This record gives sequence, C-alpha cells and structure tokens, in this order.
Amino acid sequence: MKQDSNLTEPIGQNLIKMISNVCFSVFVFAVLIFTVIAITYQPPDPWLESSPALTKLFTQYHNATFQNDNSVLKTGEDLPEVFGTAESPANPPTAVQITEAVIEKKEERMTNMSLESKCDLSGPVNCSDPRVLIAIERFNLRFFKAIVFLEYQTPVNGSAPHECDVSWRFRNKKEKSWRKYRDFRRFRIGVGENCTYRITGANGWHSGVNARRQRSRVGAARNGGGIGKSAPSVRDEEINDTIPALGSETAFRKGKYLYYSRGGDYCKGMNHFLWSFLCGLGEAQYLNRTFVMDLSMCLAATYNPSNKDEEGKDFRYYFDFEHLKEVASIVEEGEFLKDWKKWDHSHKKQVPIRKVATYKVTPMQLKKDRSTIILRQFDAPEPENYWYRVCEGEAAKYIQRPWHALWKSKRLMNIVTAISGRMDWDFDAVHVVRGEKAQNKKLWPHLDSDTTPDALLAKLKEMVHPWRNLYIATNEPFYNYFDKLRSQYKVHLLDDYNELWGNTSEWYNETRLLNRGHPVEFDGYMRVAVDTEVLYRAKTRVETFYNLTKDCKDGINTC
Repeated sequence: MKQDSNLTEPIGQNLIKMISNVCFSVFVFAVLIFTVIAITYQPPDPWLESSPALTKLFTQYHNATFQNDNSVLKTGEDLPEVFGTAESPANPPTAVQITEAVIEKKEERMTNMSLESKCDLSGPVNCSDPRVLIAIERFNLRFFKAIVFLEYQTPVNGSAPHECDVSWRFRNKKEKSWRKYRDFRRFRIGVGENCTYRITGANGWHSGVNARRQRSRVGAARNGGGIGKSAPSVRDEEINDTIPALGSETAFRKGKYLYYSRGGDYCKGMNHFLWSFLCGLGEAQYLNRTFVMDLSMCLAATYNPSNKDEEGKDFRYYFDFEHLKEVASIVEEGEFLKDWKKWDHSHKKQVPIRKVATYKVTPMQLKKDRSTIILRQFDAPEPENYWYRVCEGEAAKYIQRPWHALWKSKRLMNIVTAISGRMDWDFDAVHVVRGEKAQNKKLWPHLDSDTTPDALLAKLKEMVHPWRNLYIATNEPFYNYFDKLRSQYKVHLLDDYNELWGNTSEWYNETRLLNRGHPVEFDGYMRVAVDTEVLYRAKTRVETFYNLTKDCKDGINTC
C-alpha cells in the first residue's frame, strides 16, 4: 500500500505541472495576440467618432488604399456640431435674424418717430418708405419657411409704378455654415387706407434686377477680348480666394513650415485626397507649423466623362479656400518656393531644412525639431507613399484631422442656392442611382428593375404628393429617362439649370479667372456635389437604397 501511494504522488505532481504549463502557454499566447493587436490597431479620428457612416466611408481599405467612390463626401460645414468653439479658430460672425419680433420692434420705433402717413393712392409707390420693406419682410417670413433672413437693402423702384425691387441676404436652415447668400426679387405693392402696404404678388428668383448690386469687372484686359459669346469677366466680391503672400524675407525666415512632396495620393479619388490632405494639415497644426499647400489637383478618372485622370485642376474649384485661409496656417506652394529660393540666393546661410524620407518617422518625433522647413518625402512605391500613412498607428492618438477647416466651394454652393431658390425652397427630391450599379446584376440584382420609370412612379406616389416640385439627383445619363414622372410631378433635373455654369454665368467667369483666362469644365465631381447639396435641402428626401430598392448600397449581403 505504501508503494502504491509513492507511485500515485509523482503522477499527481506531474499532472499539476502539465496543467500549469498549458495555462502559462495560453497566457503567453494571449499576451502575444494582444501585443500584435495593440501595435497594428489604428484608432479612428476623434471627429469621426460622432459619425459612424463617415468612419466607414473614409476607412475602407483595399490593398492599403481606398475603394473607388464617386460620391460626394461631407465636409466641415455639414457637421459643425462635433467641434467645440476651441477647435474652430474662426467663430461665426454675428448676424441678426429677421424675425417677427425684430419686425415688431422696427414698427414700434417708427411709431415713436411719428412717421407721417402721407401717400398718393393713385400714384407710384414710394419704395423707400420703411413700411414697404416691413410688408416685404412679413411676406417673406410667411412664404419662405426654409430660409433664415439676415439683412435687407432699402427697396428701389421696379419697372412699373406699383412695383418694388429689394435685395436681401439669407441662409438655408439646413446649411450649418455661416456663409450668406443673396437674392433680389420684384414685388407688386398694394396700398390701402392710412398708407398700409400689402404684397399683392411676387416674382421669382433674381427677378428684382434693379436691386442687384453692380459687381466690379476685372481682368478684361488681362484675359483678352473677343472670346466668342463669353460674358465680361466678373468677380464675386463676396469670395476672396486670392493667394496670400508671405511678406518680407524676415517673415519667411521666422516662419516654421511643413512641406509634403507629391506622393501616391495624386490622381486618386476625392475621398482619398481629403483623407490624406487633412492628415498633412493636422500634422502641421500638431507641430505648430504652416502647411505648404499645392493648389494644383488631379481629378481621378471616375469623375471625368473621358474616363481619364485630369491634372491641373484648382483646389478652389471644389473647396472654400477663403475659409481655409481663415482657420488654418497655410501658404501656397509657388509663393513658398519663390521666397525660399530668394532667401537662399541672397544669404550665405541657407534655410535649415530637415528631410524626412519615410512616414515611419512619427509627428511625435518631429515635435521638438527646430528646422525652418520639415520636408516629408514620399518617394517609396505605393502604398508606402500615401500621405495618410503619417497619421496611422500611434500618431492617430495625437493628430486630429481639422475637418472644420474644409468647406465646399461657395461658387458651387451659389449654384445649389440658385437651383433651390428657383423652386422657391419648396421641393421634394429623389436620389436615383443607376449607371454601373444598375448594370451589375450580380451585386445589385434588383436595382435596374426597381428604378425603371414605372417602378419609380409607383413608389413616389406613396411618398410624394402629386404636382410637387420634384428634383431628381441621379447619374442616369439620358435626360428623357424620367419623362413618365412628369405626368404627376414638376420634374427638375440638374441639366435644366445648365446656364448656371454656362459661358454667360458668374461661375464660368470666376473659374476662368482662376484658370488664367481659360474656360473650366463643369466636371463630374462638381455635378455630383451640386446634385447632392440640392438633395439635402429637399423637404421630403427619397433615397435609392432605403426607399426604392431592397438591394444593399455596397452590394449583395452588405446591408
């Protein structure tokens, strides 16, 4: 018995040791897995935490690059509520909204001034009478529910004795930027007893031509004359996207700059461009440096009818450079290189520069660098030469992409405003996705049949009242494809408004000035941008992949 006990004891000890070894091995393996995850995990940008949809859109990788996406990305003015005031260097300017309470105070002041109630009931209306403006303001508040009125100009005479033209500034309630837009309309004024004014009729968008402020004409001599049917070159004085100069040599030398060489991001999709550009701008802000910016862009083939990449596009065609200058420290690449070269030619001691050959040198390692210029070089093969790689890994904890700095071009938004204004801000919209997705029956088996004119009409009858203004945002190339809907709705398509970017338009003249006198094509990205923004302003919005078809937006089994 004693011998059996001695045999049993080693077996028990060995079993305990074996279990201990297994547990320790599992622990070591778990630590190893955790370490790998911790090293490779890329924290999402804090701004995107509040918008899961944008996180998914921006961070889809395929072979370390982005999926092609020809949709328009949301920019800073779309989601400003995610930023605190500390994050937004340029706080919105104060603007008093014209409300019923404001109008009542104006009337009260007029009563205290004992304004004489003299008017000729049979003669022409005195448009400069403050009571005429009050009648117009009240009419607009009742009629245009979708916009906020900010300021009015004194009405002027129209083309008939009982007409007045008036101009005002406004903002759409669905736009969260503080940019102002302008409309001027013609009103027919009725006069009652005691000189009480009422609005008996109003014309449409930009009808009050006598109230339109004359804009200065510039560049006529510089751009040359005799360019066919083109209108005289006109600059919108409300847009200041001129390129700033650094100033004196001393100012250049005292500055600190972050300069990214051109990398593999060039000619990629716009979502890829934004993700990379804002990484660089975010690093510059983290390092407290001025970002050297190349305004020349390459528009990817997916946005061009030619299906080819197009170089030489100007950043200012698509984004608000004026706002970017106000909220971020930037310098245009050409101005920067000119001042750099000038300094080196006139001084024995050249500008201190640190060249960084790989994105693996983190922003944290550059934080204390005192060189005047930090030049990040992106000469490696793809995907090692993408700008956004700088903000991956540990750097994502420190670099915040400054989305608040990036707004859409006001020139494009002026077109959006004009289209919405011509429908008196009272319209519904449907987004109809067709094109390549409708042809790909493997990934979207029902999309083509669900977006036929008959199917659209049947669906829309359930969601949109008949004879409403219906704006159709679509990539369907055939203009007459939606004619069947005209039997029930007042159909509007983007091409119905092509004079807004034609060769007599303000957009045409202003973009031509940016392009050294050469016309600028209204390209595919601009079309989608305008289409999307008009869609956002609709009272009722019908989406393809949520309302018209059961197919998933990204293909079968991805809902």
